Order: sequence, then C-alpha cells, then structure tokens
Amino acid sequence: MRASLRLSHLRHLSTTTSSPSNPISRATTKLRTEYDPDKALEIYSSASKHDSSPSSSRYAQELTVRRLAQSRRFSDIESLIESHKNDPRITQEPFLSNLIRSYGLSGMLDHAIKTFHQMDELGTPRSAISFNSLLMACNESRQFDKVPQLFDEIPKKYPVSPDGVSYGILVKSYCEAGLAEQAIDSLLEMQEKGIEVNTVMFTTILNALYKKGKSEEANKLWNQMLKNGCELDVAVYNVRLMNMQGGKPEGVKELINEMRNVGLKPDIISYNYLMTCYFKNGMIEEAKKVYEDLKGNGCNPNAATFRTLIFYLCRNEEYGKAYKVFKKSVRKRKIPDFNTLKHLVEGLAKKNKMEEAKEVIRTLKNKFPTNFLNAWKKVEEKLGLVSTEATNAVAEEGTG
Repeated sequence: MRASLRLSHLRHLSTTTSSPSNPISRATTKLRTEYDPDKALEIYSSASKHDSSPSSSRYAQELTVRRLAQSRRFSDIESLIESHKNDPRITQEPFLSNLIRSYGLSGMLDHAIKTFHQMDELGTPRSAISFNSLLMACNESRQFDKVPQLFDEIPKKYPVSPDGVSYGILVKSYCEAGLAEQAIDSLLEMQEKGIEVNTVMFTTILNALYKKGKSEEANKLWNQMLKNGCELDVAVYNVRLMNMQGGKPEGVKELINEMRNVGLKPDIISYNYLMTCYFKNGMIEEAKKVYEDLKGNGCNPNAATFRTLIFYLCRNEEYGKAYKVFKKSVRKRKIPDFNTLKHLVEGLAKKNKMEEAKEVIRTLKNKFPTNFLNAWKKVEEKLGLVSTEATNAVAEEGTG
C-alpha cells in the first residue's frame, strides 16, 4: 500500500428521529416487535397512507419487507413495492431508492436492478443516491460479485459518478467476498481520484484480513494507518480485540488499556471480548468479574454478553446461575439465540429443574415468531416438557 495514501477523519452523520405522534414513527416502533407478516403488512399499509417523507418511511418499509421475506412471501413483497411505483412521490429519487433497497433486503436483486433501469420511464432523476442504493442491494442480497460489475457498468451507461459512499460499498463487497487485496486497491483508486478514505473502510479491510487468518497483512495495514495519522476509533480497536480473544487475556487487557491511553472509552463489545478470552482460558471467576464490573465501566450488557455468559456457565454445568442470567436478559430485552438457550433448557432438565426449563420456553413463546417456536416444540417433546394442558388440548382435538 502506498505510504503517500492520505487519510481524513471519519465524518459522523447526524440523524433525526420522527416525532412519536407521527403515524409512520408509531408503525416503525410496532414493527420492531411484530413478527407476523400479515400484521406487519397491515401496520405498514395503514401508516404509509399518512406519510409524506421517504426518509421517515424507509425503516418501516424495510422492516415490513424483512418480515415478509422471512416467511418467503416474495409475491407479496413484489406487489407491495410495485404498488409504490404508482405513487406521485416516485419521481423523488430518495423514494425510489427505498424501493431498490427493499428489493435487495428480500434477496430480489433482479427486481432491484430492473427498478434502477426504469428510472427514466418513471421520471426519476439519477445520481449517486440511487446508484448507491443499487450497490447496497447487491450486498444485502449477498451477491457481492455484482457490486464491482455494476460499479464498472452503470457509470458507462448513465451520467452517474461513484462517490465516497459508493467506494465504501465496493470495499465492503470485496471484503465479504474474501478479496481484501482488491479492497486495498480500491483505496488507492480513491486517492488518485481525490476521494477521501475514512476509518470505516480501513476497519472493514482489517476485519476481513483477520477473518482470513492473514494477521501479518492486518498488522501491516494497522501500522500503515498509524503512520498516516488515521483517526483511530473504538470500532477499529474492537476488530483487533476480536482477533486476540482466542489468545491470552494479558494481550486483550493491554490493548484495552491502550484504548484508554489514546483517549477512547472501551464499549460493551470490547468487554465482551475480554470476558470471552477469560472463559476460553478457563478463568471463570475473572470472566464473571468483567460482567459484574460492566456498570462501573459505563456499559450495559447486550445480547452477546448474555449469550457468552450463559453458554460458558452451562459448559461449566452452572445451570442455576445461567438461569438467573437468562432472567436478567429477559428484563433487559437482550435475549440470546436459540442454540444457547437450548443448552440451558437441556441442562436444567438434566438437573431436574423442570419448572425453570419450562419457564425459559414459556418466556420465549411469548416473544418470538412461530417458525422459531417450532424448533422449541421439538426440544420440549425430547425432554418431556410438554405441558399437561397442551397434551389435553391435542387429545380433545383428536376426539372432536
């Protein structure tokens, strides 16, 4: 990488939130916890009638599309998005860009590309805004090879020029495809065109190198960042911590101290890596201490914190303590994943703590969608945790 590559500070974009009294804002709040695709569609359709801003409706639309995609309701997604093309706002580029992104979120990239090519027909102007939405749609649908292809083709066909955001998406696509070297070449191309390179791009490449086991190349990139005066942030340090969590705790602690020394405040992700490192080294009490000290360090546990703690407590057969942690995760609304809680339920059942095991399952049944709960049904049956009421209900159905 050229030593002359100049770096600029990462620009922080400010965002605004909609008023709670706004129908689309209320709909977005409801959609975050509504997993039933029909109800999600109903909530969005009702609220979108009162909306006039593409930016405020974006998240509600994306959440609705996600719910439909999870149920493989692709024809409904197409009907929903295509109906928006009859809206007078279709001539607004941000409005149409939302449709392109939504198609990408559902994995319907061909539809996203088709919508981009329809812009002349729909009377919508093109700029880097819609171009970037199309590139993002490729990454969202995990067709990473399409990004470099469209990055090359689109500017030749339409009067659109890639900007810094475009290159950021390109870098992300290369890294997701395991092509970190091409991502670095993209940074050089940006320098030649006078487009600024930010810390996020370097962090993305650094992460990709570590994931590929290319620690030596990652360390060279880190040293280059330091040499060029790149503004380091917590995210880039966390990438290094992630790579070190499988080693000795001393190295992780040293890097966390380095963060503090350069004026950065370690976040919950940083401490999760330290806790994981202790657990991996069999230092159970030290790991618990990290968890207990989170509040004093100005951090709140997230779902990954609870997942890690419950997993290793179960591994150590401390199922009672793991159950208490689970109860706290429920109160904090940071519930871990299915596999972690499956270990907990199986462990509680093994220790004859049947009521606790049933309580875990009851709690999850009230919070997650049907397709998730089907997996729990198998666990219940295997462990003999099916309630008497449920058994009787089934029997009554059979005799009705």
